[in-house]
Amino acid sequence: QVQLVESGGGLVQAGGSLRLSCAVSGSIFSINAMGWYRQGPGDQRELVAVINSDRSTNYAGSVKGRFTISRDNARNTVYLQMNSLKPEDTAVYYCNAGVITGRGLVFYWGQGTQVTVSS
Repeated sequence: QVQLVESGGGLVQAGGSLRLSCAVSGSIFSINAMGWYRQGPGDQRELVAVINSDRSTNYAGSVKGRFTISRDNARNTVYLQMNSLKPEDTAVYYCNAGVITGRGLVFYWGQGTQVTVSS
């Protein structure tokens, strides 16, 4: 059993900052890529940022230069530092992790955390 628990969402004014966290727990051998996705009202879920096991990163063009993804392997936790937030960043943010378990590589999702940016 593997669980992803997110925290850090909330309401912030445009130009403000938030930091999201996602802790992975359970029967884990190791974690490959970890990422953040978001889904706005009426939109499809989209990739925001991903960090691989070698700490290489990729970002959506819309957040590049404003968001920073990082991971703490000792805590099995991934973070998303979001700066210079815009109203269009408003969405439910989901954590995703590729976890090596006894069944091999399995991808898990967190429950989502709401981020609302007011203008």
